[in-house]
Amino acid sequence: MFKNKVKELLETALVERSDLFLIDFSINSENHIKVIIDGDNGVLVEDCMFISRAIEHNLDREEEDFSLEVMSAGAASPLTHQRQYIKNIERTLKVRTSSEEIEGKLTEATENNIKLEWKVREPKPVGKGKVTVKKEVNIPYENIVEAKVMIKF
Repeated sequence: MFKNKVKELLETALVERSDLFLIDFSINSENHIKVIIDGDNGVLVEDCMFISRAIEHNLDREEEDFSLEVMSAGAASPLTHQRQYIKNIERTLKVRTSSEEIEGKLTEATENNIKLEWKVREPKPVGKGKVTVKKEVNIPYENIVEAKVMIKF
């Protein structure tokens, strides 16, 4: 019952703020509520405060004892939702499938797959030396085991 009420409050808050979306939600046996969100334009502290208040101000501490933690998906967290891929277009991703690992620039994120591009040096077809070749691959979401944004400094 408590979990349903919290989930309902969370869903209402996310409808109000359509730029935010849920990554993970859990409540453990000690009523510790953990909410991880992301946003189409990133997540600010104010966004976490908005979600926190939407939940906390509508629960009665006299009825249920709980703790609440609202956070954004970390920069090093794997991508899990299509909206995360869309917001990271033009960034470098490391994508692991069941058969290979590819690092490339995310150039497209459609409803069904992503497109990565990268450059590689290969031997010339004729003669000595190497030539830079542009490669690209489409990867369906269901084939992605893990995808992470590569942070460059």
